[in-house]
Amino acid sequence: MEKRYCILSYKVLILAIICCFINANAQAAPILKLNSHGHDVIVLQQNLIRMNYDLSKVSGNYDKETQEAVKAFQKDHKIKVTGIVNRETWRAIKGGKQNVIVNSQSSINEKIILDNLSSVPYGRQFLSKKEVPGIIATAKDYIGVPYVFGGDTPAGFDCSGYLEYVFAKHGIRIPRTADEQYKLGKLVEPDDLEAGDLVFFTTYEPGASHCGIYLGNGNFIHASTSRGIRVDNLDNTYWASRYYGGKHIVK
Repeated sequence: MEKRYCILSYKVLILAIICCFINANAQAAPILKLNSHGHDVIVLQQNLIRMNYDLSKVSGNYDKETQEAVKAFQKDHKIKVTGIVNRETWRAIKGGKQNVIVNSQSSINEKIILDNLSSVPYGRQFLSKKEVPGIIATAKDYIGVPYVFGGDTPAGFDCSGYLEYVFAKHGIRIPRTADEQYKLGKLVEPDDLEAGDLVFFTTYEPGASHCGIYLGNGNFIHASTSRGIRVDNLDNTYWASRYYGGKHIVK
């Protein structure tokens, strides 16, 4: 009796471990389909756009357009074409490389350099004061470059792609999206911002969805959707009403 009880207990333990493993994988890789919505859909859409799949916007809603983009991705990666993001599709999307069209060897080299950089830590200041003038000078070099949704090269930038590119030119790798960039540095009041810090705004979605580099005297440089790379002021009515927070990254 005691032996049978031990065998039964062992089987129950194994079954519990298997169930935990399955549940953990399910939580780590959400299944998304038509009419899903939320942050995971936003991440999905951002990744599809960066890999040049046809999506007109990041909405957080898994609509027909998103479904067709997922089907195209699945077909390209020899995954069963269902339009549903299962664990296999999610892993492929998260691990996928950007299909970036480049026009010169220098652009290719910049991508290789970025891939080999170490990411900066979250929640800490990482930019030395002596690096600030160079960062700002590089940022200003691209004034006038047009805004391109999902863009991360001088052919066209979106807001977070612009910041990622500028910092990478100085050997600093920061996250690609505005919401992830917002996790950098320390939150400070506007009056405590220093040149080189980051500023964030709420625009097309809740939370930090637009970003720029603070220049001092209330000015910041960013990729404006209407006019491309330009300098604006935090006191501007439009930006003041959408200000989300400033992150102090200069040490």
